[in-house]
Amino acid sequence: MAKTLRTSGDYTVKAGAGYDSGSGTNTIRLDAKTVRIPGDLTVEGTQTTIDSQSLTVEDQFIEVNRNNSTAGTEDSGIFFNQGSSNNQILYYDADQTEFVIGSTTHDATVSAISNITPGKIRILAGTESDQAATKGYVDTTVGGGFSLKVAGDDSTQITVATGNTLQFTGGSNISTAGAEPDTITLSLDNDLTGITSITSDASNGDLTLVANGTGHVVINDTLTFSGMATDPTATAQTKLYNKTAGGGGTGLYFRNSNIGSGTVGELISKKKATALAIALG
Repeated sequence: MAKTLRTSGDYTVKAGAGYDSGSGTNTIRLDAKTVRIPGDLTVEGTQTTIDSQSLTVEDQFIEVNRNNSTAGTEDSGIFFNQGSSNNQILYYDADQTEFVIGSTTHDATVSAISNITPGKIRILAGTESDQAATKGYVDTTVGGGFSLKVAGDDSTQITVATGNTLQFTGGSNISTAGAEPDTITLSLDNDLTGITSITSDASNGDLTLVANGTGHVVINDTLTFSGMATDPTATAQTKLYNKTAGGGGTGLYFRNSNIGSGTVGELISKKKATALAIALG
């Protein structure tokens, strides 16, 4: 039979001595299949324990650290009890103004987190390759340190550890610059266009153009030689260069250690060749 107890004022149930000071020793037990409280429930003790298999909360948001009135001074979050292992925790670090997830030797009665071992976040179920990587993990995985910053008019060094590859891919052309001690190799699937200058960055180093297989280095335009102040050293390769015209009338000279013992020779012009032919009959 249902019963209703109604009072026009506050209704207090006391169990044991010391209630007014919050130190009572007796227990009030409600033994029923369901206890329903239509109004608000306020618990003023220091600890609330819910011993149930599942907890369902209708609210969209859960507030923790409710009585904090000072901005940005208290850590707060959620502890996950792991039995004899360290607790796992997801909390907001007020000093660092960042969220942290990991394990700690603290329990939920602590007021500030001072011991934390960062944990892992699994994005998808599966192997460790599915985990969100930390900066330290990335630095270690790519070979002991990797930094890359590509920006116009910026002197930041681009470093690539030994054994790693930095690949640039683009459309019809690529503009880039590299400086020692770093070496950048570019492999292109397209011809370069709009190039106005190619300069070797090695001191007194050669600039070598090499065709693939039986192909040739082809120049489809005027080839201009800058004037040389002195003759180059004779080697087994023919060197073609320009300086003040001499008896040949062209100013285009060559030198090869296997030709004339490396003596400098000048290519002769058509006019000079015709005059020489007439003179020699």
